[in-house]
Amino acid sequence: MKNKGILIVIVVAAAAFLVYNAAYTVDETEQVIITQFGRIVGTPKTDPGLRFKVPFIQRANYFAKNLLDWDGDPGQIPTLDKTFIWVDTFARWKITDPVKFFQTVNNQFNAVGKLNDIIDPAVRNFITSHSLIEAVRKSSRSLDTSDVEIEDRIRTSYAVTVGREKITQGILKQAQPKLAQFGIELVDVKIKRINYVEQVRKSVYGRMIAERKQIAEKYRSEGKGEAQKILGERERDLQEITSEAYRTAQEVKGKADAEATIIYAEAYGVDPEFYSFVQSLEIYDQSLGEKNTLILSTDSEFLKYLKEYKE
Repeated sequence: MKNKGILIVIVVAAAAFLVYNAAYTVDETEQVIITQFGRIVGTPKTDPGLRFKVPFIQRANYFAKNLLDWDGDPGQIPTLDKTFIWVDTFARWKITDPVKFFQTVNNQFNAVGKLNDIIDPAVRNFITSHSLIEAVRKSSRSLDTSDVEIEDRIRTSYAVTVGREKITQGILKQAQPKLAQFGIELVDVKIKRINYVEQVRKSVYGRMIAERKQIAEKYRSEGKGEAQKILGERERDLQEITSEAYRTAQEVKGKADAEATIIYAEAYGVDPEFYSFVQSLEIYDQSLGEKNTLILSTDSEFLKYLKEYKE
């Protein structure tokens, strides 16, 4: 009885072991092909769920079903206008035919090597076939400048006929058919970063600085001209105000002097002798002082009012 129990345990354990080796699961992001002694058996399993295979003899090979990323190594590439630039690209791809994929590249590591061998030459081919401005800009859209003359000059000098987007589309179309034979679909290719090499960067920055200085100098000269115009208008307005005020003041002063002359004439006309006396006193006050010396004869009319003075 005891031996029978041990035998049952052994049979149950062996059955569980066989079921464990026979069962496998397919995830939503995976696809599986079954191989037997290295040869593919059946069709790829792409639907998620629990499945079974012949234990020990058959093997489940898993491949990703979702999008995978490829990041290329930055490289120095000359453009059509002989400008050396650093180009960094990336791509998205997926395994559409796991049977072809298994038979050709077998695993994801080898697939990345194939992507390097196909995408990198395509990138180099399209960058060298177009000028720098084509790889940098998407279209000949208006630049961020309020100067129409400078904007027209830049648009003329850097006209875009192809553009960066069409270049990446060309890279995708050139590389895609070459990867289809490996069961790979190239979904998209983009240029992540473009930069000048060190030798060219300084000269480019110098030209950019010179252009910006030219724009700044133009704005400064226009500002100075506008400032001079404002100062001239202010000076003209000031002269008009001053002259008008002076004319008004002279008119008021003239009227006051005329009225004063009339009043004085009327006042002194009443007593001419008093007027002569007052005027003589004013002359005495202005001419006779401590530092003045005056020599007159005794019969001079100048001191007649002093001669007639009696205590």
